[in-house]
Amino acid sequence: MTESIRHVQIESVNSSCIWDKDFTLNTARRTRKFHSSIPSYFPTPLVRLDSLAKKLGLASIHVKDESKRFALNAFKCLGGSWCIANYVAEALKIPESELTFERLTRPDVKAALGDTHFVTATDGNHGRGVAWTASRLGLKSVVFMPKGSAPERLANIQAWGAEASITDVNYDDTVKLAKDFAETNGWPLIQDTSFHSYEAIPLRIMQGYLTMALEIVDELPKVPTHLFIQAGLGSLAGALAGFFADYYGPSKPVITIIEPHNANCLFRTAEAHDGHIHTVTGDLKTIMAGLACGIPCSIAWDLLEAHAENYISMPDYVAANGMRVLGNPYGNDKRIISGESGAAGFGFLYELMTNDSLEYIRRELEIDAGSRVLCISTEGDTDRENYRRIVWEGLYGREI
Repeated sequence: MTESIRHVQIESVNSSCIWDKDFTLNTARRTRKFHSSIPSYFPTPLVRLDSLAKKLGLASIHVKDESKRFALNAFKCLGGSWCIANYVAEALKIPESELTFERLTRPDVKAALGDTHFVTATDGNHGRGVAWTASRLGLKSVVFMPKGSAPERLANIQAWGAEASITDVNYDDTVKLAKDFAETNGWPLIQDTSFHSYEAIPLRIMQGYLTMALEIVDELPKVPTHLFIQAGLGSLAGALAGFFADYYGPSKPVITIIEPHNANCLFRTAEAHDGHIHTVTGDLKTIMAGLACGIPCSIAWDLLEAHAENYISMPDYVAANGMRVLGNPYGNDKRIISGESGAAGFGFLYELMTNDSLEYIRRELEIDAGSRVLCISTEGDTDRENYRRIVWEGLYGREI
């Protein structure tokens, strides 16, 4: 038998929300100006898969390859670095006109912040970005990871000097541990989800992702008709939804949010659509570790409710197939190394276009021969052992 893919559609999109003003073109230009001041910055590749698009009957497919971001193999450092930069600037009253990487690495910054540690919880990529930023600025970080986290991801964080450890609880409870630890020590919590009275920092993190969004629109030859984007907390998906709604206006692409069955908190919230956030509890077991989150970011949900039409809950094999297809390209297409979470959105696109039983979803998404599709590969092989197990050994096939 095969696990089914579930779809829900929200009709009342293209409205507005209170966060729209924070995800504009001007904001994106500010974030990219800062990121461009980091010596190792360059725009990540936007890969055009022409051979596959023709095979699947689409006008075009573009995949943003975030495995090339700052040699960190994932996009998350964009958010952590922009957030920490603004935290430091506000603490030391550095005007935004002077907010550059060079300014933040001066000795007076480290002296003024003293023993400050930046604290966070992560499944891997966000914590690595926070640790990398802190290390580059000569500062310190403490990172908590949920049970089941890959040892390689822990080692990658520790390599940047972080005090990092794996807990014995799931992601959402690990966030609570990090929050309590930060409050006890009087240190800032750099977390990419919002909750009661905690919005300024996750908002900054989400804004940091706009550098990627601006790179995309600068390079795309035509306006995309469809965006397939995976979500855990929803921070990246919400940021892109808000930005594309501002940038493209009425021509905004149809946005489809992708989640694993066992951590589909945004899907459940969209399905209920009753004005409340809906959560998922338990182990949140999925190969898509970066998406194993049970409580949506409230800022992200506000943006998605206003601007994202479709929500998908899917089994793990769909992401696994996405990894294989991207890693073994069709025709003359370029190879993309994409991890379990990174390939989720693309994996759903491939399943959608090759599985006849999903024809009804194709109709509802209005995807056809004229469609120009955008996907984001948010990470590379951040757990190389597991990547090889899935791609080489064929684990997580369609038949279960």
